[in-house]
Amino acid sequence: MAERIAVLLISLALLAGCGGPVAGTAKPVQLTDGDRAKFKEFYERLNKAGDEGASQQQKLLKDTQHPDFRQKSCDLRGATIKVEPTWSTLRMDADWAPPGEKAHPRGHVYVVAVTVTLRQEDQAIGSQIGSMHVVMLDDEVYGFAPCLGG
Repeated sequence: MAERIAVLLISLALLAGCGGPVAGTAKPVQLTDGDRAKFKEFYERLNKAGDEGASQQQKLLKDTQHPDFRQKSCDLRGATIKVEPTWSTLRMDADWAPPGEKAHPRGHVYVVAVTVTLRQEDQAIGSQIGSMHVVMLDDEVYGFAPCLGG
């Protein structure tokens, strides 16, 4: 059991970006109210799916994976995540590419500070503060599998 928790916490650390500060200068993002609502809805849907269970959240993570990275996914091993963004930190991150990738994802890439809580059977087993990347592509919001480092 301890080994499983350790693996899940490592996945959580990867999800939250687990590196140092994100490079670049923070500047307020000039998003329309509609675009901002789409980002908020993305995280609300992710958390709601987690409340409904691991299989629901895993399906949503797969369905909302950036189209260029659909072949890359990871198994949270029955755990769920709860993501709480700090919206005042939302900014564009035009130079970012997922770890191990050379190409910038298609679309407009944004980064936001988040608190991510890993849950197993409705019990919080770890929490991490970091950053997550999301992309606005063709008027849709996409994310990246937790194992891609957000």
